[in-house]
Amino acid sequence: MAITNAEIARRFLELADLLELEGANPFRVRAYRNGARIVADHPERLDRIARRDPEALKELPGIGDDLAAKIVELALTGRLDLLARLGAAVPPGVAELMRVPGLGPRRARRLHETLSIGSVKQLERALRAGKVRDVPGFGERTEAKLLEAIAARESEGERRMLRPSVVTLAEHMVAALARVPGVEACDVAGSFRRGRDTVGDLDLVAAAPDDAPVIDAFLALPQVAQVVASGGTKATVRMGNGLQVDLRVVSPESYGAALLYFTGSKTHNIALRRRAQLRGLRLNEYGLRRGDAVIAAARTEEDVYAAFDMPWIPPELREDAGEFDAAERGALPRLVELSDIRGDLQTHTTDSDGRHDLETMASAADALGYEYLAVTDHTPAVRVTGGMDAAGFRKQAKRIDRLNATLKRLRVLKGAEVDIHADGSLDLPDDALAALDVVLVTFHSHFTLPAREQTRRLVRAVSHPRAMIFGHPTGRRIGHRPPAAYDLATVAAACADHGVAMEIDGQPERMDMDELLARQALQAGVKLVISSDAHATGELAFMRWGVTQARRGWAEARDVLNALPLNELLRTLAR
Repeated sequence: MAITNAEIARRFLELADLLELEGANPFRVRAYRNGARIVADHPERLDRIARRDPEALKELPGIGDDLAAKIVELALTGRLDLLARLGAAVPPGVAELMRVPGLGPRRARRLHETLSIGSVKQLERALRAGKVRDVPGFGERTEAKLLEAIAARESEGERRMLRPSVVTLAEHMVAALARVPGVEACDVAGSFRRGRDTVGDLDLVAAAPDDAPVIDAFLALPQVAQVVASGGTKATVRMGNGLQVDLRVVSPESYGAALLYFTGSKTHNIALRRRAQLRGLRLNEYGLRRGDAVIAAARTEEDVYAAFDMPWIPPELREDAGEFDAAERGALPRLVELSDIRGDLQTHTTDSDGRHDLETMASAADALGYEYLAVTDHTPAVRVTGGMDAAGFRKQAKRIDRLNATLKRLRVLKGAEVDIHADGSLDLPDDALAALDVVLVTFHSHFTLPAREQTRRLVRAVSHPRAMIFGHPTGRRIGHRPPAAYDLATVAAACADHGVAMEIDGQPERMDMDELLARQALQAGVKLVISSDAHATGELAFMRWGVTQARRGWAEARDVLNALPLNELLRTLAR
């Protein structure tokens, strides 16, 4: 039976929602969500692979035995028995409610059972009627926040996708078009190129003397589900996962101007065009002109910026947030690179909610060329993760010592992701914290405390003498949970005072901190840590997304603790 990759991905996301509602292991839920991204972006039809060679599915990154078996089941029968069983046990609409930021499984079910709410529209009507505030566990403040979340969701558009979820697709399309005879250059532009954590669509720009072969190749890509428009030098399609992709083909002489124009941001482009106007010039996607005459080369972006006596500005900085002033003063940052990262300071093993054991995670980190890997399993307060108590961390420490004795290059650091209680105290006793190389403090509950109370809570936590890193500082999950409200300036000042770094978490659904908060933290004198928050070996690659987020926050390698050599890192953390 034929079934598209997009349909398989949709079923996996449904399954993840239902498993979360059932209270399944968070790693299993995350595995299905990650699997959906991998399936949607794969360039080959997986139902065909499933019928031809089912074992080959297990070779795909992120697709283990369980997900491979589900793909085979869908390919052969068109249905998933587990999805049908879970769906039959869940009231209609509850899974949809869970997608509203601030509504988890328990709250969504309570709304259905109490007010018979089964859709986001019904929820919005009940909120506006003041009915939700009387449901136990909600109240007027929660009611207001849910209305804000629904409004933000609608204004952002439900079709916005996590950038990591479309990167494979984007890279495949660029590679395919670059192989078309005559194509001199091709790249993704838009918010994707600027490193935004979500994208609404994709913009491709290609340089070729003849546009027709490039347009034809684009329309023939296997992921294209619908041709929306095609004509002249541009085409628009919709992919199987619902993503819209626009292609513009330009002459090689205009490629730099076009790539800059379609990369944006809108405010960056407006500011650059204003500079052109002050010089009596006109800048658009075709180049820099005085009247009808081209007055500067525009084959590369460097050509365009050079015409304004500026160096090339990295795409991640193009938000009209000070980059022009920095460029004109010769003060653009040397942005941190993935190659600057020497180790990962937040990872998890099977000792809490990870998928792979200590030795397997260490082997994968060693293969990446890392100098160090901090294993930071959860503490007891996060019950769903199977967190360890002090005795558990002591036992793990002995195993880490034995493992380090066998390793030649990598050093495994003893760490913990220590939960912050509602009052700001930490979830391990001081003697247990003192035995660790890395103490990462995070919060996983009480996100809706009043801002003043939340601020006091977090200041107390980062002021603890053994706190070293404040992990995923806002607690957000993109599209699922908004950032906690508190005075970041006050918390960042406390981190600076106590030498506590703040983390950029590379998990695609977190990307926490965002670029604005990261830049604010740096301006407050706080160092950053970029982590993958990996719960499996394949997730160590999430470091890539954290680095992009740090670049958008203007971070240099010198701002990032895990760009330090091991001995310098340990001295810094110990201080």
